[in-house]
Amino acid sequence: MSAVDQAVRDAAETTAVFEQAGRTGRADALDAIADAFEADREAIVATADRETGLGPTRLNGELTRTTFQLRLFAEVLREGSYVEATIDHAADTPMGPRPDLRRILVPVGVVGIFGASNFPLAFSVPGGDTASALAAGCPVVVKAHPAHPETSRRTFAAMRAGLTKVGLPETILGMVEGLEAGADLVRHPDVRAVGFTGSTRGGRALYDLAAARPEPIPFYGELGSLNPLVVTPGVAASRAEEFASAYVGSVTMGVGQFCTKPGLLFAPEGADGDRLRSLLGEALGTTSAGRMLTDTIRDAYQAETARRAADSRLRSLSAGADAGSDDPALGRPALFAVAAADLDAELLEECFGPTALVIGYRDTDELLDTLTRIDGQLTATVHATDGETDLVERLHGVLRQRAGRLLFGGFPTGVAVTWAMHHGGPYPSATVSGHTSVGPTSIRRWLRPLSYQNAPQYVLPAELRDEDPGIPRRVNGILKA
Repeated sequence: MSAVDQAVRDAAETTAVFEQAGRTGRADALDAIADAFEADREAIVATADRETGLGPTRLNGELTRTTFQLRLFAEVLREGSYVEATIDHAADTPMGPRPDLRRILVPVGVVGIFGASNFPLAFSVPGGDTASALAAGCPVVVKAHPAHPETSRRTFAAMRAGLTKVGLPETILGMVEGLEAGADLVRHPDVRAVGFTGSTRGGRALYDLAAARPEPIPFYGELGSLNPLVVTPGVAASRAEEFASAYVGSVTMGVGQFCTKPGLLFAPEGADGDRLRSLLGEALGTTSAGRMLTDTIRDAYQAETARRAADSRLRSLSAGADAGSDDPALGRPALFAVAAADLDAELLEECFGPTALVIGYRDTDELLDTLTRIDGQLTATVHATDGETDLVERLHGVLRQRAGRLLFGGFPTGVAVTWAMHHGGPYPSATVSGHTSVGPTSIRRWLRPLSYQNAPQYVLPAELRDEDPGIPRRVNGILKA
């Protein structure tokens, strides 16, 4: 029996006991896992830093985010509205007699999760996908990312310790490693859904595997995103210095390895736009090169920036700038300017690392036309002045069709873990645009509706019985707290 088969079978055997633990039992488990991380914080951060070079400050913040996510989902479980409990009592209607109908969301079963490279804690083995699936009542098998194997193993052990502390089987959570293990996980007949964060190419290959199964399953992939950011003429004329420094900081944050990096900057042509581009180059010159997550990511980044540097359509905005190191093992920041008319499909591909394209547009029509050529994105951002309301409205009409989160000012690097967050978007930024991978509503991916008709009280879940379970429910069409 393969490691994947063993892990999935072990997880599947816990399905009933995990669901029977109920919302309160699973909430206690999530809190216990968060406690286990806090107890092992120093060692987890040290291990992750050795493998990723992200630094203790960043990693401590990321671990805090991870424990926050776990505790937030515990609150979601106790509050209970996520199950969408709905009751329609038997009644006479204009369409004839109606039976007693009661509907609830139930866990789909074993879920496969793929850890991401760029967040070894918040989007990897203990990340939001795993937390939301466990909250839903789904056993989880995680495919660990090869960028940080020891971190994955240490956090996996802490999570299992949390499960056993509250009396649940540790095999509710499994972990596998290796490239082939990922494909086997998606194909396994006992896996009912998959969550993935990574490249468009890798995600699409796994998505196709999920669809090609004899019994296809949902594949919730967060793939590549360019995250366009538009600077209006008013901002280029009035706030260029402030904007340039902040934008470069966003592009180079985490050595440009955030899925929300604003990798396309639309700036006006003309004197104000030229000054903005000059200021961007100056800001880049004060930004140091940094260690990238893996040699593979670094090599791909260096190859792509070298290709762009040789492209006659592009002009480097970092020429002559000292980015702090000539060490070939580091990712050196780079910005390139290009005219909107010269954009093609090749340039509109994600380059993972501290680089971006600054796209010059001649007028509003060219700007809007170019934006319509961009595929689905996680985010889109507009920086405008108060007097440019007509332009902002026109931009809104285009960008709302192409992004899952619209920002008006600010920068997309930074994703709040909250009910109103949507971290997803039209394909290829996500494979299912109706769902998010961040925030409490991400739990919906791992649930399916189940309707009961004329069921006896003893069969019904507690949330659907006549006795008030203390959670919000919709009864005969009326939402009741």
